[in-house]
Amino acid sequence: MADKKEKVILVRRETSPEDIHGMNVAQGILTAKGGMTSHAAVVARAMGKPCVAGCAGLDVDPRKKRCSLNGVVLKEYDPITLDGTTGQVIQDAVPLTRPKLTSHFTQIMKWANELRSLNVRANADTPHDAMVARDFGAQGIGLCRTEHMFFNEERILLVRKMILADNPKVREEALKKLLPIQRSDFTEIFKVMEGLPVTIRLLDPPLHEFLPTSLKEISLLAKEMKVSRSALTKKIESMKEVNPMLGHRGCRLGITFPEIYRMQTRAIVDAACKLVKKGMKILPEIMIPLVGHVNEFKAVRDWIVEVAEEGIQKAGVKLDYKIGTMIELPRAALTADEIAAEADFFSFGTNDLTQTTFGLSRDDAGSFLPDYLERGIVTEDPFVSLDQSGVGRLVEVAVEKGKSVKDKLHLGICGEHGGDPPSIDFCHRVGLDYVSCSPFRVPAAILAAAQAAIRHL
Repeated sequence: MADKKEKVILVRRETSPEDIHGMNVAQGILTAKGGMTSHAAVVARAMGKPCVAGCAGLDVDPRKKRCSLNGVVLKEYDPITLDGTTGQVIQDAVPLTRPKLTSHFTQIMKWANELRSLNVRANADTPHDAMVARDFGAQGIGLCRTEHMFFNEERILLVRKMILADNPKVREEALKKLLPIQRSDFTEIFKVMEGLPVTIRLLDPPLHEFLPTSLKEISLLAKEMKVSRSALTKKIESMKEVNPMLGHRGCRLGITFPEIYRMQTRAIVDAACKLVKKGMKILPEIMIPLVGHVNEFKAVRDWIVEVAEEGIQKAGVKLDYKIGTMIELPRAALTADEIAAEADFFSFGTNDLTQTTFGLSRDDAGSFLPDYLERGIVTEDPFVSLDQSGVGRLVEVAVEKGKSVKDKLHLGICGEHGGDPPSIDFCHRVGLDYVSCSPFRVPAAILAAAQAAIRHL
């Protein structure tokens, strides 16, 4: 439908990274599962698109290309309108008004920037996102998710071949083809953010998210890899995990598939060196995800340094780069002094830190969290506003332990809480250097940072 220049709304039970291109061409996103920090909500917010996630009463049948909402059946081409603020789904097309920025907005941002002490960065995965963020006043990129770069047709085929290859030569060949693609991606983002820090997170999601699911896709990939469909299906089945979000992902991928992180590091450094040669100031920060033990960080960091120094020497330039980690597991927070001794910076991934501290899945919590809120068991959705007495205490412990070892350790937050005013106030109080949020939340975050500075004078 989007190919015919028609306006579309993507309707799914829930979204995953493989839906990124459908989300990109859609005007809005509607899901049956999820909440404010589900995949659909996070990506839609970054794109500046309306989204209703975790819509009660929505049943989606992708095979028949229809859904039912509270008993009303909606088919492909039926018009609907989403109100992302109220969560309302309207059965028809209604007139829309585009908001406009006025001179008052510019003046308020000027005052806020003069008052705030926290920097505000943006979570941005594309040059367009980066440009929007910079235009809104972001002081850098706090999170660039490399997995979102892999999901167009050409790239996903190479990624799948890399993951499923039994032959190391096949894997190396796929990585060799991915290298210039990633290099180009980083080059464009660095250009937009010249003179500002860009934090790039190495590959994080579990590998199953990249694998084909339909018979058609499996057949095409089997043909491309010159293996039987049954053999490929068996291989795909063997990679499924019981609890993938706590499984083979993050730095665990980098340790078992070091060639992936090596390729990404080479792409980052090559892109940065190329622009430095042209006289541009590039400030790359390479971030290792899901570290729970200092030895994990050290193992991956050593490979990064080896590849980075080789690339810098080959380019014959001087490049200042940093290597840090996300703090998104309780063990990482509790052993932050050990990790700080090896890392240049911490970025608190509060989405996963909230999940792993509460033992809650953010994509499933929508089925009971409304009851918790109604009964007063919790006063705020912990995925929307930081749980300061639990998750926040872990952040405080990590800040205290990290600073005790390295006084100038750079500290930030890149979860969805980076755009929530009460959470920003907390970040100001505990001494973080920056918050990072979706590009379209940057102005609100700047204002909240200024209010926090005034509140705690």
